[in-house]
Amino acid sequence: MAFNLPHFDLDAFVRATLAEDLGPTGTDVTSQSVIPADVRFEGTMDSRDAIVVAGLPIAVAFFSSLDPAMEIDLLVEEGQQVAAGTDLMRLRGNARAMLTAERSALNTVQHLSGIATLTRQYVDAISGTGCTLLDTRKTIPGLRVLEKYATRMGGATNHRMGLWDAAMIKDNHVAVAGGVAEAVRRAREAGVERIILEVDSIAQIEPGLAAGASHLLLDNMDADTLRTAVALIAGRVPTEASGGVTLDSIRAKAETGVTYISVGRLTQSAPAADIGLDFAQA
Repeated sequence: MAFNLPHFDLDAFVRATLAEDLGPTGTDVTSQSVIPADVRFEGTMDSRDAIVVAGLPIAVAFFSSLDPAMEIDLLVEEGQQVAAGTDLMRLRGNARAMLTAERSALNTVQHLSGIATLTRQYVDAISGTGCTLLDTRKTIPGLRVLEKYATRMGGATNHRMGLWDAAMIKDNHVAVAGGVAEAVRRAREAGVERIILEVDSIAQIEPGLAAGASHLLLDNMDADTLRTAVALIAGRVPTEASGGVTLDSIRAKAETGVTYISVGRLTQSAPAADIGLDFAQA
């Protein structure tokens, strides 16, 4: 099945991940020594938790890379919310191939489904407020595209994909530039179109807007301060609440009228989903 993500090479990811597991000899010594080459298995991947599904097409790629003739049926869709005990995938093919690809496939689906599941909890927590949940750059190196894909499956919107697609002026940039207005001015003069300015006080808002910031990130503000900031900005640019947001605090912040709330925990702290894969000889 086709699975295409911008800036992500699925074949290279599968090769590199399997190479990491197979090591310098390129061999699964257990399966090679214990399982005859012609034995076939049937397998079922299922969720032991209630989850939001993400990553099944990548699991397919792992199995298919080792047995191109493997028969694989996906039983649920990406982004689908399923109950504990739901079968996700059925497989039938070469036993050695299944056993060799199993851990790479499961690790990926467990990790991405864990992110999608936590993301959906945050999305549900702000339902009806009109606020949009954003992810962040707090991702595992090398896995950003996949982790941000998982947040989309959970219902979030991707923020910056990297350092290249927008300027984000933070406190250290402001300190060197000598103030928020000067930092924004320099970004504008450099030809940057999308300028996100982090402000941590009400006093920084007007200078930042006057200098041409196109998005204000309201950092570590409580709900009352956010409400004041949103009223002052009055829709001139999108607003984003950020910093220390939890499931307990997100709704109160969303109800202040901010456009977005960004949450680093989605990718930084999501627990892996409990997903298993059971085999039987075909």
